[in-house]
Amino acid sequence: MNSFKPNSRGLFDMHGNVGEWCWDWYGEYGADIPAPAGPATGAYRIIRGGGWNDFPKHVRSAYRFATPPGNGVFNIGFRLARDAK
Repeated sequence: MNSFKPNSRGLFDMHGNVGEWCWDWYGEYGADIPAPAGPATGAYRIIRGGGWNDFPKHVRSAYRFATPPGNGVFNIGFRLARDAK
């Protein structure tokens, strides 16, 4: 049984499970960019959202932080995705 109502896309409980590894390298970007991709190279990958043990202000998709690619953390996961082509 789900504990919350679905969002506008029909998905349940999408925030606060684990932070999500992203393909993007960490880098600064302006607030006016609708879908920032970050720099082409770097030392740290982006993590978005917060995990089950995080502060409430971090449990949102707009929150981001960075960690080295080989750094495994118990509250970070990833989502397999592919383009529509």
